[in-house]
Amino acid sequence: MRHVAVFLPGDTPTCRISRAAAEAREPGRRVTMFHVNHEPGAQIHHTDPFAAPAEQRSPVRRLRGRLAAPVTLWTAPGPAGLTVSSTIVAEGDPGRLLGLVDAESDLWAAVEEAGRFAMTPLGPPHRQLADRFAGLFPSPGGLFATGAWLDTPYGPVPDDAGGWVGCRLDGARDYGWGLLVEATIERVELAGEVEPLLHHRGRYRELA
Repeated sequence: MRHVAVFLPGDTPTCRISRAAAEAREPGRRVTMFHVNHEPGAQIHHTDPFAAPAEQRSPVRRLRGRLAAPVTLWTAPGPAGLTVSSTIVAEGDPGRLLGLVDAESDLWAAVEEAGRFAMTPLGPPHRQLADRFAGLFPSPGGLFATGAWLDTPYGPVPDDAGGWVGCRLDGARDYGWGLLVEATIERVELAGEVEPLLHHRGRYRELA
């Protein structure tokens, strides 16, 4: 099943929702669907003629847009993958990982079936990869047809990533407009220090 991303002003490329959900959020409001973004990391709504003025948007959405978030890639056996910018790691014994994903995404269907997934922090060289797995960049041959991938029991991970973690699914529940996924970290692989790719106000950023 091909998942098409739907965005409302203030959304990040990792907060993908269905058309029905988008219309439920703002009844009567025209919804814009984006199939391709030819400029990786471009501001998604820079030319959206239907964007509401900033002062008329939800204060919560405006607040979210001001919070810089690390860009990560979640993958699962199948394979399936999704760009996620809501990942949180909680220290403990064992460590835990949480994140908000789209309940209608192929990624969640694969995670639910396999009961496990991999999370990879992305870096500045992965802008196009992040856009591809967010549904903003074309992926002829499939999402995993481009680039080198390392096969793991938790799902494929980019071979040039600075590290990844393997997680066991604990559970999930509706949380706001997304699905809050809770998992236990079973494996951590770190290759070295890598600068993070961040998302802030609709654009990818790097640490200065």
